[in-house]
Amino acid sequence: MKTESQVQSKIIKELESKGYYLIKLIKTNKNGIPDLLAIKKNEICFIEVKRKDGKLSKIQEYRIRELQSNGFKVDVIFGS
Repeated sequence: MKTESQVQSKIIKELESKGYYLIKLIKTNKNGIPDLLAIKKNEICFIEVKRKDGKLSKIQEYRIRELQSNGFKVDVIFGS
């Protein structure tokens, strides 16, 4: 099974090949913020990456809802 870091690397490469600018959000002032920020002209998407067997924590669920309620797209991607 791939680690979360391996899944993130794959996603970053895939999205960069499609013209997205990717930022890995390592330490922020908001606990539970998604792992990646994908930016492309007129498009912003937060991405939470989980291993195949991963689960969102309560704070991650809260942050995802918070971002979505403010108009941001948020994807949760589970590794294979």
